[in-house]
Amino acid sequence: MGKVIAAITTSVDGYVTGPDDGPEHGLGRGGERLHYWVMGGPWTYDGGHDVNMGEADKAFYEPLVANIGGGIVGRGMYDAAGAWGGKNPFGGTLTVLTHRIEDQPDPANGFHFVDGFDHALYAARCDAGDKDVSIGGGADVIRQALLAGVVDTLVISTAPVILGAGKRLFDGFEKDVDLRIASVHPSEWATHTTYDVVG
Repeated sequence: MGKVIAAITTSVDGYVTGPDDGPEHGLGRGGERLHYWVMGGPWTYDGGHDVNMGEADKAFYEPLVANIGGGIVGRGMYDAAGAWGGKNPFGGTLTVLTHRIEDQPDPANGFHFVDGFDHALYAARCDAGDKDVSIGGGADVIRQALLAGVVDTLVISTAPVILGAGKRLFDGFEKDVDLRIASVHPSEWATHTTYDVVG
């Protein structure tokens, strides 16, 4: 069985979206700046947004995802991303944690709707086999994974921006978790810190 890797981008003040996130503005107002590192620089919701990472960000990201075999995201992220146009862009099957499993799209499109974190983790581990499981956004899914004690590696990419409002990564999280810094990769658009979860 591989590792469980939770990864997300935050602002310096801990927000994972700006205010008013949703299908039209997946990262909220002003939240595009969180993913400058993914897009290779400034982008807008209206102007299109192809992934175009710079070399420093690729050097961090590519090894991180090289052994991913399954993933979990929350319904909020799925909806905010516009269901990625109806097709899983990450390869394999992406498990979507939701209370509305009756909305299950065609499984051939790479999405599996599951209710309950334990069921989602089981499904993603089955998909992954001996490979790693990625836990993406939103913040609530990462909090659930940390609360369940299943995260081996926590990756926080911190964008050089203070958003001041939106959704925070650790709002309402009260568990004490010890981390050890495994690596730090700076780039023009983010500081990527990888932590081993040690207790």
